[in-house]
Amino acid sequence: MASSGPLLGFFTQMSNMGGVIVKDHPKLDLDLYLQNYSGRTKYDRLILIGKCSVPLCVDALKAAVTEAKAGSDVSRYREAWDCLRVAAPGEPEAQRDDSWIESTERKNRLETARLEGELKGYKNNLIKESIRMGNEDLGHHFESIGYLNEAADAYSRMRQDVSTTKHIIDCGMHLVSVSLQRRDWTMVLNNLGKITGVQFSNDDDKSSQAYTKIVSGIGLMGLGHYHDAAKSFLMTDFSAPAASYNQIASPNDVAIYGGLLALATMERKDLQARVLDNQSFRTFLEHEPHIRKAISFFVNGRYSSCLAILESVRNDYLLDIYLQRHIPTIYSKIRSKSIVQYFVPFSCVTLDSLNEAFAPEGESTEQELVTMIRAGTLKARLDDKNKLLVAVVPDPRLEMQKQALAVARHYEQEAKERLRRMSLMAAGLEVAGNKKQHGGQGPRPGIDEAWYDDVKSLASGVEAQG
Repeated sequence: MASSGPLLGFFTQMSNMGGVIVKDHPKLDLDLYLQNYSGRTKYDRLILIGKCSVPLCVDALKAAVTEAKAGSDVSRYREAWDCLRVAAPGEPEAQRDDSWIESTERKNRLETARLEGELKGYKNNLIKESIRMGNEDLGHHFESIGYLNEAADAYSRMRQDVSTTKHIIDCGMHLVSVSLQRRDWTMVLNNLGKITGVQFSNDDDKSSQAYTKIVSGIGLMGLGHYHDAAKSFLMTDFSAPAASYNQIASPNDVAIYGGLLALATMERKDLQARVLDNQSFRTFLEHEPHIRKAISFFVNGRYSSCLAILESVRNDYLLDIYLQRHIPTIYSKIRSKSIVQYFVPFSCVTLDSLNEAFAPEGESTEQELVTMIRAGTLKARLDDKNKLLVAVVPDPRLEMQKQALAVARHYEQEAKERLRRMSLMAAGLEVAGNKKQHGGQGPRPGIDEAWYDDVKSLASGVEAQG
């Protein structure tokens, strides 16, 4: 067990660098959690937990060191070792394995030279399929040793030599994988868009469908498009094997991402129809029953119970590589929705009842309500003297008067335009050039051209009388 001194120093350093620190013990079991994943995402998740979770720090960093040494990425081993050296210098894994670093770097250089030599030979022979496979092998190698920019270049060169639909999909998936690791969400969606059209025009491939929906959801969530991300996760086919996407996420993650984002962005009827009554997604929710229960509580109007469940698992979600930075925003959206829905049936509510339903013990929701009112989220006003939240009821008479004034202003403007045109026509001035000035799309907006013939006849009558 690491001493508290180095551990405290490590987390002080992480906090100064802007990291999220989770002091309480999460509910996840580290060993069972990692069994859901394969590939490079295992290390990414371990190193994040090691840097953020105080109770799991040492175990996660030791596992990250082991995971890094199982591969060929020396930079990852150095990162994990450096963190463990500061957090728990007494652990055996905290001693740097220089012999492994030297031998691995030597093997990586030799393998790079071999693959580049083979690719050069393929290019000289002008065999397209061999060139494509050579670039793919080189991309795999660069990705495995952490050279993501070089890997992206190698995968991109595959495109000019693809000859089948499968090659196009493989190339796109490789580029998506690299973009995910670089957290380049725009490129994730761009590369995904190049394979979805090809994919969906062919046979129903459940594995590819699940992969594209999950990746699309993660990319949209990364860009902050929560509603679109929720729809993407909700359309994921549960019958697809988890092995087709466990290098990115697990079925548990799909349930969490989709459930939270739907709860933050969808109305009650949509939650019932698209989440709880969605047979495929309900199967995902069986992996995370507390998410299903929270959504059910929200749909049934039990908002405080819904928020209590979400708060109980906040620490777990703060340790997720894709979800961590979005948790404050998502939780805030869910909380605001709950307060608004709670207030809908009432004309006024006491602050005491709101505090009882939504505020932590000994705290008040008053400042939160002020923020929501100013942002326009909550249509109400705060009576600070009587400690009431009073609904703002629209005045039908005032709304009718505003509409009448708007109609009058529009009528006056149009009447002026018509009179001006009548005067121009009576004076014999040419006004037919409007169509040319506006690209042949007709006259200027705001003038009713149906009156032109009547105006011409009136002008002709005026001239005749003159």
